[in-house]
Amino acid sequence: MQKIAIIGAGNVGGQIAAFLIKEGPVDVLLLDVVKGLAKGKALDLEDCASVLKQDCVIKGSEDFSLLKDRDIIVLTAGMSRKPGMSRDDLLKNNSGIIKDISLKIKEYASGKIVLVITNPVDLMTCLTARITGFPKNKVFGMGVSLDSARFANLIREELKVPVTSIEAVVIGSHGQAMVPAPNQTQVSGVRIERLVSEGIITKLARETVERGASIVAHLGSGSAYYGPAAAACVIIKAIINDEKRVLGVCAYLDGKYDIKDLYLGVPARIGKQGIEDVIEIELSENEKKQLLGSAESIRGQLANLNV
Repeated sequence: MQKIAIIGAGNVGGQIAAFLIKEGPVDVLLLDVVKGLAKGKALDLEDCASVLKQDCVIKGSEDFSLLKDRDIIVLTAGMSRKPGMSRDDLLKNNSGIIKDISLKIKEYASGKIVLVITNPVDLMTCLTARITGFPKNKVFGMGVSLDSARFANLIREELKVPVTSIEAVVIGSHGQAMVPAPNQTQVSGVRIERLVSEGIITKLARETVERGASIVAHLGSGSAYYGPAAAACVIIKAIINDEKRVLGVCAYLDGKYDIKDLYLGVPARIGKQGIEDVIEIELSENEKKQLLGSAESIRGQLANLNV
């Protein structure tokens, strides 16, 4: 049984643990600097495992030295979005939090797989990788797997088809510069460009970009956590079960897509070693242009982090 640490026992961290428990026996450690929060969540999750008849090990603590016996570190700590905020607005506050935690990960969990969920995820993944110095295939972010799911859900609503028939692709940053890719998006094996007009595709792409902000606006306080937690759980399962599954993640690019030395959302094959291969898909000229623009946006903000 692989041992997973979830840093940040808030809504996303707690929900990831709940999803993992439902999937089967698991050993989860919740860590949070807020005294008692991780322990309280862990006790509640233990009861949840008992209800579901799952033999799980759930612990909660403020002691980061417990990271030393973990196989996978899931980083969810940080401030969540509030109405009117973009993911980029979180940069200043969350970069300080991630710097401190990354130093603890480096000290206690050297070389382990680190999955970053904290927003803005592309920048926080870059920051975590630079501070820890871990192999690039072992530090990556969640990001566009959630955006692809949101794109698929909006297509489902528009076409009134089962979501299981949809293979939607979103690449680029997990933010305003994300790139929904209709050229690679299919419904029952048929490219979406053959099923709906360009105007409908543009509308669906725009709604995908705005989906997170829409959820935040409706909630009034806090941000989405069921969707992010589900997306994170799918990635974690791919690692645990060595699935070799292709998923959209924030991965290190060293030349593919003509982008070097940058973390950005692209399809990658995920297995027990983390990222086993970055998949370079065929893009239209417009999608290539948008992806390069997304990369430059991240690069510019990264320069301001001064790490």
